[in-house]
Amino acid sequence: LVFRFLPGCLGAQGKYAYKLLDDLFSNYSNALRPVEDTDKALNVTLQITLSQIIDMDERNQILTAYLWIRQVWIDAYLRWNKDDYDGLDAIRIPSSYVWRPDIVLYNNADDQFTGSMETNVVLRHDGQIMWDSPAITKSSCKVDVSFFPFDGQQCRLTFGSWTHNGNQIDILNRLDSGDLTDFVENVEWEVLGMPAKKNVILYGCCSEPYPDMTYTLILKRRASFYIFNLLIPCVMISFLAPLGFYLPADSGEKVSLGVTVLLALTVFQLLVAENMPPSENVPLIGKYYIATMTMITASTALTIFIMNIHHCGPEAKPVPKWAKTFILEYMARIFFVYEVGESCRSAQTEKPDPPPLVSGTQIMNGQAKSEDPRQKLKKNEEPPALKLSHEEVENLEQGLSSYPSLGNMAASGYNSWKEESKYVALDHGVGKEVAQGSCCKAQCPCHHERLHRNIEFIAKCFRDQKAAQKRTSEWKKVAKVMDRFFMWIFFIMVFFMSLLILSKAI
Repeated sequence: LVFRFLPGCLGAQGKYAYKLLDDLFSNYSNALRPVEDTDKALNVTLQITLSQIIDMDERNQILTAYLWIRQVWIDAYLRWNKDDYDGLDAIRIPSSYVWRPDIVLYNNADDQFTGSMETNVVLRHDGQIMWDSPAITKSSCKVDVSFFPFDGQQCRLTFGSWTHNGNQIDILNRLDSGDLTDFVENVEWEVLGMPAKKNVILYGCCSEPYPDMTYTLILKRRASFYIFNLLIPCVMISFLAPLGFYLPADSGEKVSLGVTVLLALTVFQLLVAENMPPSENVPLIGKYYIATMTMITASTALTIFIMNIHHCGPEAKPVPKWAKTFILEYMARIFFVYEVGESCRSAQTEKPDPPPLVSGTQIMNGQAKSEDPRQKLKKNEEPPALKLSHEEVENLEQGLSSYPSLGNMAASGYNSWKEESKYVALDHGVGKEVAQGSCCKAQCPCHHERLHRNIEFIAKCFRDQKAAQKRTSEWKKVAKVMDRFFMWIFFIMVFFMSLLILSKAI
């Protein structure tokens, strides 16, 4: 409404602005420091506003940020009486028209050394100049990745005059910290603060003081991305390593599982190493990977050792007495390792040996003892007839067919016994004697003696096979108990390692 009733106001202001610009810059030079007394320092007030964190390159240790830089100073040669210019209080002119302080970012890491944008300055009637310029800065930042991905960083932005010392330009801070009111939240970093501090440094080359303003940007990493993409998969893979002890030894996949888990963790370790600076400080997640890989390597080596015990053949030595007592009894009960047919409360007792097949044998101290048929011949006694039941004959035939290692000698002895010996077959409780001819009666004692030796050989082979099977089964149980023991040990180790790394996130 005011401009509607005063149509010449805008034209008057424009005319006086042109006149003011001609008057101010007719004898003005922007090459010299605008002070009336050259012995006095020019005060420059600095204010930094953080708008956005563009990138944090941990490997190259460079912080890229978008800043708004405000500089305010007094130019003693750009003053006017606003009443002489129709009340004109301020004008906006290109910054290249006036003298500007050479304040730069000391720790600049930009390869192109681009400065602030060429924006206008606001010039007031009392000579105050306010220069607001946006800038994308790349500053060097010492990155400490010891607790990655639960780390925090402190990046410093140091501003100061490049050529003027403290006796010529003095830097003042408008606020105690950087302005964060217009900050755009970063998805990876959380800004906790940006305190400002003025420093006055005496360099070795010069005796004059050089003031600077240092803004410390305090950052905290948002670890959710790394927890879900690097940490949790590693924890899940680590829990697969102890399960290798639970796999049956005959499956042939125990060592393959350990090697596969080790290769998977190596891939994750390389992903972390690509983003981290090659420094002596190993990241926390890298330490976790190394510890887990060491544990998996140890578990794979133990698996190979246990598989060697599991596959002990019949020629292996018997299990030592201390191992039977400590491993097969106590540890087997603690870790609930039982064979098929054993009770969870008490182990299965060994079954007594079956009765001897040959009549006339005696059991003494758990061993079969038979009387020598030649002694009977010396006593002019008739050698006893070998009496086998129908079921025992079938068992003997099945035993010979299931143990080919007994050899053809035992089989031929048994066949000759079937064809030439005199025996009684009991069929359904009814004894049926098969009589031999009179021509064979004189040869029966010799045939019985040979038959007796063959059956003793067969029985000895059966006993050896049974003893070898017992030794093999004991070594397999020892390997199974050790598998179960190391499985729980490594489960506990993985649990506490994962709990330690995840506790850093709280």
